[in-house]
Amino acid sequence: MSLACPIDLNTSELRREVSLIYARVAIEPDGEFHFHRGPAYAAAFLGYVSEELAALPAEATASFAGVGNPHRIHAIREGETVLDIGCGAGMDLLLAARRVGALGRAIGVDMTEAMVERARSCAKTARQDNVEVSLGDATALPVEDDGVDVVISNGVLNLVPEKDRAFSEILRVLRAGGSLQLADIAVDVEVSEDTRRNIDLWSG
Repeated sequence: MSLACPIDLNTSELRREVSLIYARVAIEPDGEFHFHRGPAYAAAFLGYVSEELAALPAEATASFAGVGNPHRIHAIREGETVLDIGCGAGMDLLLAARRVGALGRAIGVDMTEAMVERARSCAKTARQDNVEVSLGDATALPVEDDGVDVVISNGVLNLVPEKDRAFSEILRVLRAGGSLQLADIAVDVEVSEDTRRNIDLWSG
């Protein structure tokens, strides 16, 4: 069974397509997409607390397109440093920022400029001074070695063709004893070669 993308897949084109799709989600979250979005979906299907989401800027929750709830895996503690890989408009990131408090840090990384801008704006609106958001890629995180207590990611790593590099980066930035709280898409059957070469399916 193959666990990687085809070696000749145009990963630059794939990244461009992913970025274009999620730029649209940032700018027009109520547009036509084939995946769920928004706070009502997050609360009804993924177990987020409606009251916590209502306390966040609407721009952060409207563009949420995660597939699970990494916050339910383990409690994030006050004073910790949390990294959100593929933070999008910042819903999971801002929830983490509230939990770590003023003595902690919440670092967001996203490859889409529109999402980075939206997350920074939402952090400012929420007056979360412990939030940092950077433009970056899961395979080359702009984070120091051993600098993070918790890595969260929600529906992002399935979009990364070089998953071995992405997980190596997670190991690099996590401190000893740190945790990975990952929500993502997985399949339990082998995906055909034609499907793995279809950038539209990868990027969706």
